[in-house]
Amino acid sequence: MHQTAFRPRERLLLGPARALVLGILTRGSTAPERVADAVWRVRGNPGRLNLFLLEEKGGGVTLFDAGGRVHLPHVRAAAAALGPLQRVVLSHAHTDHRGTASLLDAPVLCHPDELADVQGTGGLRYWGQGLPKLPLGPRMLHRHVLQPLYDGGPVHVSATLVDGDEVAGFRVMHLPGHAPGLIALIRESDGLALTSDAFYTVDTWWRDCPPYLPGAAWSWDVEQSADCCDASLNSTSQLPGPATASQFAETSPRHSPAPRRSACSRP
Repeated sequence: MHQTAFRPRERLLLGPARALVLGILTRGSTAPERVADAVWRVRGNPGRLNLFLLEEKGGGVTLFDAGGRVHLPHVRAAAAALGPLQRVVLSHAHTDHRGTASLLDAPVLCHPDELADVQGTGGLRYWGQGLPKLPLGPRMLHRHVLQPLYDGGPVHVSATLVDGDEVAGFRVMHLPGHAPGLIALIRESDGLALTSDAFYTVDTWWRDCPPYLPGAAWSWDVEQSADCCDASLNSTSQLPGPATASQFAETSPRHSPAPRRSACSRP
């Protein structure tokens, strides 16, 4: 099995201050909250990540995106409250999305184009090349804090999902760009889209901002991201991945709908 280049840095979090550090960094993570019919969200910090639990008609839930390894207590608690956990569906292989998947007792599914990265380095083969180009602050934050907290290592994949497949009443939509096998989940019955990293609504320091495409430092192909993002925004409401201030057109009166073209504008 492969390991990411950052795994040894976990030693930075060992020692007597570990619990205190983790408590500070994960402050603001939440218990599951119902954000739409049969859809529950867990917010994970650091990073303001969204993890979704989807109720299955036959009972239990599907976890859409597994967050970072540091979110494991919140994921397990949510699955215990809403479950049992039937399966984990990964929108893509990046380490802030696969983090808990290897630590949960449930089959893991992803798009075929993500298979090698989910079971390998978490996409480090392409997005890792962009890290040296980031400003010093974000670069150090990611290398020394976020990556050790996020990555749970390679994940065994039980099956794959392709465009048009069904997951808990949602249709799989393939949106290559940010990652080669990035998928969103679309529910035609109420126009709800779980768009993962098709676009962001927080900046590098997790502050609210207008929707934008993930930059080249984090992405496989930025041009494809822009082309595919339009497709995901045809739904009435979008619940992005790393955006707790995400634009809920129908599910939350506290936020206004996302401007559809600005979300797809090229950087």
